[in-house]
Amino acid sequence: MGEKHHKTDNGEASFSYDSEWKDLLEHEDFKRELREDILESYIIKQRWYGAKSSTLKYIEIIDNFVIDNDENDRFFGIVIEVNFKEAFVQNYFIPIGLVDDTSYVDNNYIAKLELNDLSGYLVDAILLESFRKLVFQKIIEGRKDKYPNIEYRKGRKCEPVEYKSSNFLGAEQSNTSIIYNDAYILKFFRRVYIDQNPDYEISKYLTNKGHFNNTPGYSGSITLRFSDKNVITLALMQELVPNEGDAWDYFLKNIKEAFFKIKERETETDWHQLKKLDPFDKVRVGEIDHTVLDLCGRDFFEDVEKLAFRTAQMHVSLGLERISTAFTPAPYSYDYTVWLKNRVMYMLDNRINLLENSLHKLEGMRLDMAQEILANKKLIKKRFLDFDEAKLKSERIRIHGDYHLGQVLVQDRDFYIIDFEGEPESTIRDRKVKQPPIKDVAGMFRSFNYAVYSIVFTYQSQLHQPLETLSHIADVIYSNMVSVFLNTYINEVQINNLNIGYDKEIEFLLQYCLLEKAVYELGYELNARPRWTIIPLKGISNILNDHTYE
Repeated sequence: MGEKHHKTDNGEASFSYDSEWKDLLEHEDFKRELREDILESYIIKQRWYGAKSSTLKYIEIIDNFVIDNDENDRFFGIVIEVNFKEAFVQNYFIPIGLVDDTSYVDNNYIAKLELNDLSGYLVDAILLESFRKLVFQKIIEGRKDKYPNIEYRKGRKCEPVEYKSSNFLGAEQSNTSIIYNDAYILKFFRRVYIDQNPDYEISKYLTNKGHFNNTPGYSGSITLRFSDKNVITLALMQELVPNEGDAWDYFLKNIKEAFFKIKERETETDWHQLKKLDPFDKVRVGEIDHTVLDLCGRDFFEDVEKLAFRTAQMHVSLGLERISTAFTPAPYSYDYTVWLKNRVMYMLDNRINLLENSLHKLEGMRLDMAQEILANKKLIKKRFLDFDEAKLKSERIRIHGDYHLGQVLVQDRDFYIIDFEGEPESTIRDRKVKQPPIKDVAGMFRSFNYAVYSIVFTYQSQLHQPLETLSHIADVIYSNMVSVFLNTYINEVQINNLNIGYDKEIEFLLQYCLLEKAVYELGYELNARPRWTIIPLKGISNILNDHTYE
């Protein structure tokens, strides 16, 4: 057996079929070395590895398959199961290739291999253009692969085009995305599940059945059949939406400009005279107080209105299905209530314990609010346990599940909703549970709250106003954003016969979901950004002190 290389179109050297590389994963000794020695040290350094705070126990290779063509390009896909000492597991997908020169991957290789007279470098195949081109061509062809357990599917929003170029989308943490021909984006899921990924399911549904145009169109996918009844979604390809960035940066810029207008007019206006709207007020843009409208700009609130309209359209599309049980709307039930209460009570106990153990990290207003929350933990539990499915007449649907400004792209003052994977802490099955669409609305409202208060706490020293005044203005801006959004959203879903309930039911669900979201956020902030805990703490406090809930 000799070492035989061939050059790909871009000059990368990979190994031919007749080398030992062809049967690499049939060697048990190599597979043992791969899982025990090579992958352990490699994956813990990767951005997409989601368990850096846990202790890795051992790795198993639970599936592997060939990715090749008739031109002597050959790669392997491997699915690994990572077992942790904390008694849980996670699955990850890594495509691998072999090259003889690390310059092809900027010296970013997994390990150097010596197999008999074969010498080379094991690399993550996604770094190789030859691999990226190969999988794109397989998706575009849309044919069943010669290896029966792997399927490359072409979607409706996919034209039969030739491969021209591929580039990485650099900002991601949990996945790896490739931009093809400046027209498509292929997302490789790094952490995978033995089930269809919700992002794949919902993207495909919204394109093929929901006809919702303000999301990237489903263009293709790669699926691994893990067993007779189980599949793993490895990759999702969608149309590339031209955009100016996400809605978080877009709204943050406008909110910052509004607060710096306050600085310019600090002697002209009594800001405490501005009225914060009630939590469930619904207003049109033309009804907003002229001082608030002048401060933020009419365009700002028209953008909120447009975002509400697109959110409503998304939910109406998700609620259209009457055949596929995965998407048909469902009533509230006792089983759902048991699932919900178990879930939120587990989360609350975790957050309360974390907050008690983190008091030493907090000071001033943050510490005062944390102690208020701890003193009221029985009230929070009561709010969560008060959920009664018998009083709810609306329907549950599949929802986005992790909806916030960062999940929305902006282009020409319009909004495109992305990333339907769901809440990162949730199990794959929990992410697919039908929920009130109001939960997505609550997620967006919490994101509005973050955007407004992040400006207050970031620029407080430059705004020449007491924190009390800035907080009041923040509450005024936030309440107007919420009221404009609610007015548009509720009108649109009701016109299109999506059953979200009447006013009292909407108010109950919104308060419930806002509290759930704020408690959820508390965990992230305590672990990652203790200074920012003031935002979820204030959100929880506002809900507890809002007597319209009672």
